[in-house]
Amino acid sequence: MNFKKLMTVMTTFLAGLSLAACSTTTDSEQSTLEKIKEKGTLVVATSPDYAPFEFQALVDGKNEVVGADIMLAQKIADQLGVTLEISSMSFENVLASVQNGKADIAIAGLSYSDERAQVFDFSESYYQISDVLLVKKSDLATLTSLDTLTGKTLAVQKGSTQETYAKEEISNASIVSLTQMGEAVNELKSGKVDAVLMDSPVAAGYVSQNSDLAIAAIEFPTIDENSKVIALPKGSSELKVEIDKVIKEVIANGEFDLFLEKAATYTAVE
Repeated sequence: MNFKKLMTVMTTFLAGLSLAACSTTTDSEQSTLEKIKEKGTLVVATSPDYAPFEFQALVDGKNEVVGADIMLAQKIADQLGVTLEISSMSFENVLASVQNGKADIAIAGLSYSDERAQVFDFSESYYQISDVLLVKKSDLATLTSLDTLTGKTLAVQKGSTQETYAKEEISNASIVSLTQMGEAVNELKSGKVDAVLMDSPVAAGYVSQNSDLAIAAIEFPTIDENSKVIALPKGSSELKVEIDKVIKEVIANGEFDLFLEKAATYTAVE
């Protein structure tokens, strides 16, 4: 093969590689959205033990997963023109199910973190919360600052940003990581732990249902980790655009606040 023919072959080969790379990039960006539309379902991973965001309740005699996050998920499914499918699991497995492809997205009262953002794409924030300490009402007078947690036992949900924060910032307390938030609250009520670190709306829900519980007067910093977001597979740019449209809409018209109000009308099934 002479030099001219060799150069022609190499040029054609390189051009083919370039086109293939462009095609692969485009397919990668569109794959999540196109996959969802092709199969006609949006599979959402959640952990239904986190009222008012997602929890189990009796609806017309049937045990169903309800909550503000589930209503948001339905809005997203409607936007995409597909059927919503809720996949329930423990919180520590929610993100893994998106990473391994068993779920399309995760909506589970998830908070943003830089560490998580290295593995997942995230939607715009749809709700801002603060961290609070849920305690026994009888301990309100003594648990007034982080210093008063010295020697105490603090429960957090396994896999949560509260778990990360507690282990990094609250070194004077013994940290206990539990799978279910309901389990943590039961441990508090029985005296096995002294406090539970959780999202403010969730704590308010437990206080409204338990006269012996209260929220301690201890303030925690408002950081990015307090932003509630939806997790998507890395590279899901087109799906993120569609989801962010819905989020901007429900924030602008106050609909997510209505979701929270409606969620409060359900009675959680333990």
